[in-house]
Amino acid sequence: MVDPASQRPEGIAARKVAVDLLAQVLDKGQPLDSLLDSDPGFRATVTRDRAFVRMIVSTALRRLGQIDALIARAMDRAEAPHPPLLRHILRVGVAQIAFMAVPTYAVVDTAVRLAEDKNLSRQKGLVNAVLRRVADDYLAVLPKQDEGRLNTPDWLLQSWIADYGMRRAGEIAQANLSEAPLDITLRDPDSQSYWAGRLDAVALPMGTLRRPAGGMVYELPGYDEGLWWVQDAAASLPATLFGDIEGAMVLDLCAAPGGKTAQLAALGADIVALDRSVTRLKRLRENLDRLKLAEKVRVEAADAGVWQPKEKADFVMLDAPCTATGTIRRHPDVLHLKTPQDMARLCETQARILRNASAMLAPGGTLIYCTCSLQKDEGERQIDAFLAAEDGFSRVPVDPSEIGGLAEAVTAEGDVRLLPDHFAPQGGIDGFYICRLRKTG
Repeated sequence: MVDPASQRPEGIAARKVAVDLLAQVLDKGQPLDSLLDSDPGFRATVTRDRAFVRMIVSTALRRLGQIDALIARAMDRAEAPHPPLLRHILRVGVAQIAFMAVPTYAVVDTAVRLAEDKNLSRQKGLVNAVLRRVADDYLAVLPKQDEGRLNTPDWLLQSWIADYGMRRAGEIAQANLSEAPLDITLRDPDSQSYWAGRLDAVALPMGTLRRPAGGMVYELPGYDEGLWWVQDAAASLPATLFGDIEGAMVLDLCAAPGGKTAQLAALGADIVALDRSVTRLKRLRENLDRLKLAEKVRVEAADAGVWQPKEKADFVMLDAPCTATGTIRRHPDVLHLKTPQDMARLCETQARILRNASAMLAPGGTLIYCTCSLQKDEGERQIDAFLAAEDGFSRVPVDPSEIGGLAEAVTAEGDVRLLPDHFAPQGGIDGFYICRLRKTG
């Protein structure tokens, strides 16, 4: 990757922001996307450097295990560099050298100056020595590393081995090392051929357009006019599984930031979009305004685990809160922010909301439950437990033709289980689980 900041005096400023963002994610547990929206340092970064900063931080998070192993080897010691800020300066440097092809001289120079700027002048010699050793060794070391295992927390890898087997777990971990492409959902699906040409994109079987990752989304044709929105191909599938919903009322639970809400509205439904987060609902409203779909949606701030509509609905969409482990390709901070305790807590929340959602449904109505998680506890087992406890509900199996012919993603029970290594020749897809239920009594 060409370093847009290496030849300018302000080059150190971009690295400083990257170090600060990395520290906030790893030391304070802050989601990267939220930081990119709100962090004053990032917002003050000149526009031409923002993509560079984001790539540094995303690469460091995605390859953290390999990076730390390279640092430990260069220091010839097992303990981590101290203080943590020094560790983050080295991580940002190694990410650029080993995985972004930034010239070593630019990385070392800015890292040494950054150490001085951060009151670590006594560590400048260490920074210089470690980064130069990494630059000398990484080409020989990287092929010997087990990159999938090194970059995946053990609890997460073990859960995938238990759910999918050793081989598949390794393929999932490997797939997560690739940056996700940019998927786009059109407001008018019939315009797919036109927008494929305008956006230099390819059309996927499920109706989504796909571009390579990179670039500024806001600068692409049609964005300001609200003719499309960014949404992974996997996330675009649930809304299509209701069938004909033109003129129907759909309850969209845990709706923000609103990709599925927009789909349902574009399909002609009238929507009640529910989310407990006022902040997230603000973003949903902004998205719907841009897409000119706001008149089809009534927004309510409420807890989907207790809220009930005045009248039963024929269609309920529940995109349940989850660990989001299926989105690691585009959100590598998930690797470092989620814990087994988070999963246990979220499983309880999912069960509570699912029970309440089932009570919103009229007899004969359809409920779609989905999560962007790879964990079966948040998908298949959640539904199995629900069906074992609740009478009057049954699965409605999904046919591969309903999801673009992705037969390998349809389980024996008729649910949809997408894995990051599915659709590999076309660039992969987010991990996702979808189950379609009908209220029979």
